[in-house]
Amino acid sequence: MVPIKIKINKEAGDLSLEYGSGERYILSGEYLRIYSPSAEVKGHGKGQEVLQYGKKCVRILTVEPVGNYALKFIFSDTHDSGIYTWDYLYDLAANHSSYWGEYLKLLANAGECREPNARIVKFT
Repeated sequence: MVPIKIKINKEAGDLSLEYGSGERYILSGEYLRIYSPSAEVKGHGKGQEVLQYGKKCVRILTVEPVGNYALKFIFSDTHDSGIYTWDYLYDLAANHSSYWGEYLKLLANAGECREPNARIVKFT
């Protein structure tokens, strides 16, 4: 699905999407950054994904169209690779709750956190 309205909130650093069906979504820079479709994040095949952590403060700085099929974001942590197709963006938006929950579990299992320059320490 192709959004009919795309807006970057410069202050919050997030993305607002509106679809012809009336669906509206707001996706944070952090969320889009941790689910970047780039090789840096996804790897080059299944099982090669790299968990992104410390990205809580990451914001979207700019967005560029890629043909008629996708967007490319420039993030405040200088990440600028990854092509977000319309289908991928819609999937991220429509499934935000489950993906976010999955991400938080992965962070906890890895002993990492969303805050930059921080680590979770467990005492036994």
